[in-house]
Amino acid sequence: MDNDQPKSPRPSDQKVVLVTGASSGIGEAIAARLAGEGHQVVAGARRTERLRRLADRTAETAARSGGGLLPVRLDVTDRGDVDAFVATARDRFGRVDAFIANAGVMPLSPLGALLVDEWERMIDVNVRGLLYGIASALPVFTAQGAGHFVTIASIGAHEVVPTSAVYSGTKFAAWAITEGLRLESDPSIRVTTVSPGVVTSELADSITDRGAAEAMRAYRAHAIEPDAVAGAVSYALAQPEDVDVNEIVVRPARQR
Repeated sequence: MDNDQPKSPRPSDQKVVLVTGASSGIGEAIAARLAGEGHQVVAGARRTERLRRLADRTAETAARSGGGLLPVRLDVTDRGDVDAFVATARDRFGRVDAFIANAGVMPLSPLGALLVDEWERMIDVNVRGLLYGIASALPVFTAQGAGHFVTIASIGAHEVVPTSAVYSGTKFAAWAITEGLRLESDPSIRVTTVSPGVVTSELADSITDRGAAEAMRAYRAHAIEPDAVAGAVSYALAQPEDVDVNEIVVRPARQR
């Protein structure tokens, strides 16, 4: 879809979509794309100034398509914050149609570096943050009799490389939790996992281990843009109610 000329969705197609980690990278691209496609997006992140700039930047395109973007401060490691994030959307719009669990961190390092604080941060954001999202959104979806939960995992959920042991472990956990949610949920609740390959983003900026940082610079030589992942999310959300796109892997053509 040409984001400069979005088509206004029919009222029945417009969704209220919550996006975590929306202040940069993939989350920012998802929020911008969906607002431009005519959906009401509630964008959550800790960096609220970035969210406000995103709302300003997308305002004209979103308005033309009938959509909008509401910035909300969110720390996914705080369960109360996540509960309030979902409640804000429900109170403002009367429903929640989709929850995009995108927030994540990736401070890669070899296990021998013993960067335990960074391991714990990955577990807190990538796993606990996902579980808090499910705990907050699932009761709403169940009460509505409909909803769509989308997890942004990683190609790291499917493969492990040196320095990615903990990160891949958290992303495999995200994949497994989301697959469990799909198996346990009523068919009226759709569940999708999107696993990106190497994408241009700020994630690599958090790598403090010198060797891992150098390896990532080489690995990112053929990175794709975040909007490629946003397109996959848009595709999954746009399917008919009886179609559940369970898993999408999106990576650079040159990535092996």
